[in-house]
Amino acid sequence: MARTGQSRTGTGQSGRAALRAGSAPAPGPVQAQGAEQIDVHADPVALHAGGGLLRPQDAPKAISVVGSDFIARQAPSATAFDLVALLPGANVASSDPLGFSPQTNISVRGLNGDAIGYVLEGAPLNDIAYYTGYPSQFADSENYDSIALQQGAADLDSPVLNAAGGLMSLRFRTPAEKAGGQVDISYGSYDTNREFIRLDSGEIGKTGLRGFVSYSHGASDNWRGPGRDVRQHVDFKLQKDWGHGNTASLLGSWNQAIDSYYPQVSKEGWAQDGIHGANNLAKRYDVQNEAAGTDYWRLYRQPERTLYLAAPVELHLTHGLTLKATPYAQGAYGNAPGGTQIPTSGLYNGTQPLADELTLPSTQDGWATVRADYTQRSYRSGFTTAMEWKRGVNDLVLGYWYDYSDDNEKQQFTAISDGGYASNIWGNGGGSGIHLSDGSLLLGTNNHTITQTNALFLGDRLSLLHDRLLLTAGFKEVMMTRTGTNAMPGAAYHANTNSAVPLPRLAARFQITPHHQVFFSATTNFRTPAETALYDVFDPTSGQTESKGTTNVKNEYSISEELGYRYADDRFVGSVTLFNYNFTNRQVETLVSQNGSFVQSTMNAGGQTSRGVDVEFGLRPWHHLSPYVSGEYLHATIDNDIAANGDLLPTRGKTAVRSPTLQAAAGLTYDDGHFFGTATVKYTGHQYATFMNDERMSDHVTGNLAVGYRLADVAMLHKPEFRMNFINISNQHYLSGVADPTLNAKDTTGRYGTTLAGSAPDYYVGGGFAALFTASTGF
Repeated sequence: MARTGQSRTGTGQSGRAALRAGSAPAPGPVQAQGAEQIDVHADPVALHAGGGLLRPQDAPKAISVVGSDFIARQAPSATAFDLVALLPGANVASSDPLGFSPQTNISVRGLNGDAIGYVLEGAPLNDIAYYTGYPSQFADSENYDSIALQQGAADLDSPVLNAAGGLMSLRFRTPAEKAGGQVDISYGSYDTNREFIRLDSGEIGKTGLRGFVSYSHGASDNWRGPGRDVRQHVDFKLQKDWGHGNTASLLGSWNQAIDSYYPQVSKEGWAQDGIHGANNLAKRYDVQNEAAGTDYWRLYRQPERTLYLAAPVELHLTHGLTLKATPYAQGAYGNAPGGTQIPTSGLYNGTQPLADELTLPSTQDGWATVRADYTQRSYRSGFTTAMEWKRGVNDLVLGYWYDYSDDNEKQQFTAISDGGYASNIWGNGGGSGIHLSDGSLLLGTNNHTITQTNALFLGDRLSLLHDRLLLTAGFKEVMMTRTGTNAMPGAAYHANTNSAVPLPRLAARFQITPHHQVFFSATTNFRTPAETALYDVFDPTSGQTESKGTTNVKNEYSISEELGYRYADDRFVGSVTLFNYNFTNRQVETLVSQNGSFVQSTMNAGGQTSRGVDVEFGLRPWHHLSPYVSGEYLHATIDNDIAANGDLLPTRGKTAVRSPTLQAAAGLTYDDGHFFGTATVKYTGHQYATFMNDERMSDHVTGNLAVGYRLADVAMLHKPEFRMNFINISNQHYLSGVADPTLNAKDTTGRYGTTLAGSAPDYYVGGGFAALFTASTGF
């Protein structure tokens, strides 16, 4: 698609500034003889550098953008995380090479994926309970126009609560002006198949409305161990433009998937078995094996269904007034099951002992193997609205954000037949669960949380020196209330929290010359711990408390600063950004086993200081070649000792978890309009997995390759294309990320002399080699 409004002479240069820089004064007035129309057609490949991984920016903060030209060369199953993996600061931990598995994570500048905001054209995509994002649910890659990663700060009006690690902004392509569409068919390793079709309506009658709708189906075998992932997805967008810049849209994504599970591994298990043996689930059910059949792969199949909706509107009113509003809604349901054992007698419901004697299949010596179903059903809706008033050199904005979410989480148990069958993979409803004598369900968890967020924000953009100097300041007051109940006997029934946090910010950008620019930003952020921190959790086999909930939660608060330099001309685009973060009550995501199910949680890591530098540069197409290079140096340290079991772990000065000191990426793209190819390589340094730094994962290097050929139009087919994607082309077997960090892996003596027992962290295993062939065409 054609793009307008981007200068090829420099970054952030307005039209009149460009004229001042490159035009001589006219000798005198010229009388126009009639209406004159100038059509400007911009080639996006020519505008972008680094093969679509880099474009000029003029925002007073760090931001990197992946364009549709880069996305179109990647495997069509690639997720948003995969597509930004080469950007500075981005560290992606994946479990499979083709993007089907939800067991993936991203960190930016050492800040985990639950510290990043995810928005689709102004609508939030984060899970309100855990703040995480699930990229396989977001959208099909063919429908992305761009993905922007703001490494250090979210926008003032962004509807996110957790964005100390930045903001990932997803934007759909604009519906085509003429009717048509696109079809993809892919086949590759692990019996992977994927089909995609998109239909563009063009303008509907003379209404000015145009839209698209797409559907995709994909399936793939697990690359290690047994299992198969199946995904269905729908994206749509309906848009109307009128007047001078007025626009209204309705857009959304629906996703349904049933995914198989990739077990995370310990360092010891990885050294012993690698990608084989005990690091995988069992292909067949055997209640007589060492795990009593709890390792059977069908007990871990994860079904989920999500729907995201948004309706962004922008209206240009009189006297420089602009109204922007984005109502949104989302609904989600999923089950995170796992195999476990329960006794057939002596059970507990919370802390309440039960007299029931259960008769269950798959029972040995009074213990039955069952499937633990941890289900989450959530609904979320809200809106952002802002009034902008441009008056002279000032651009004022006043806005309000409201968000309401309703989250139900429940854990029930399902009996397993002697052959390993457990009914109702979705784990919902009472029909499939284990019932007690009074007709109630045996439960391990039963909580309900309503969260409401109100936020007021005010900002000003001051443009001086003919737009060369931009000064911005903003203030946001966020008020968040959680009202929760825990229906398990023996637990505190009510769990309510309230937070009100002021969040000021300021930034500046100065255009030194048409090619040179500097910027500075200072931003504040906060977030509350994950919902699971509020609730007591009990072991149904003993009635003992597995974890103690508290409403006396300490919110994470951070202050971040950036100082950057950018350069852009007709050939070269690049930037260097220095950054600094200071945290109090740093919240670190981890995984906990809750009665057989793996559930996300957070732990308070106290204070943290992170400093570093991001670098990226690339060339616009030169003889059809576009190179790209990015890198990061990160120094992240823990500021204090961490409390543990009545003592203090000596963690002060240790390196923060998930914080590789060095990362680097490089890419080279060739595209002559017919033949094209992209080669990329990514280096990620070692990362500590414990706060005591007594265990770490090794560094690793991975490389991807894409080659293809694009035909000219053939009859009704528009530019048919054939492409091969090779992921992890050297077939590296490596640990891709820290799944659940722990305080210490080895027994450690605390500051007060107590011996604090070690606990081994677990890791994601990176996906192996995969090849995918894709045939696609427009029409």
